[in-house]
Amino acid sequence: MKPLRKKRLYIVLAILAGVGIAVALALSALQENINLFYTPTQIANGEAPKDTRIRAGGMVEKGSLQRSGDSLDVQFVVTDFARNVTIRYRGILPDLFREGQGIVALGKLDADGVLVADEVLAKHDEKYMPPEVTKALKESGQMSSAEGAK
Repeated sequence: MKPLRKKRLYIVLAILAGVGIAVALALSALQENINLFYTPTQIANGEAPKDTRIRAGGMVEKGSLQRSGDSLDVQFVVTDFARNVTIRYRGILPDLFREGQGIVALGKLDADGVLVADEVLAKHDEKYMPPEVTKALKESGQMSSAEGAK
């Protein structure tokens, strides 16, 4: 092999190795920061991983909100009208948080299947529902497409 070809081969191999390392590092960073969405049915069926940060959402069940009298601890139940999941949260709930409204909570499942949330999201007005929650309710047959269009 001629010296010029050998030099080009080493350059191409070095570039490919560099690109491979960069892709591996990017995929590793994305894997650690991904938050997959799970419905209450998926969580109750054991499809959601334990001790991994996930997003869970659904409708806040009416009458399920329990506030602690001496701290910021809150517990409530989220449903997709097929199964329910209890969510515990410590902090101030968003102003637009209401029973009977769609929410998304970010947190980790504990050994009892309770989602210990570190963030609760509720947006817009009472007609708004997060897209993931709308899709899950449509798939479970609990929401007609006319309701989802509102």
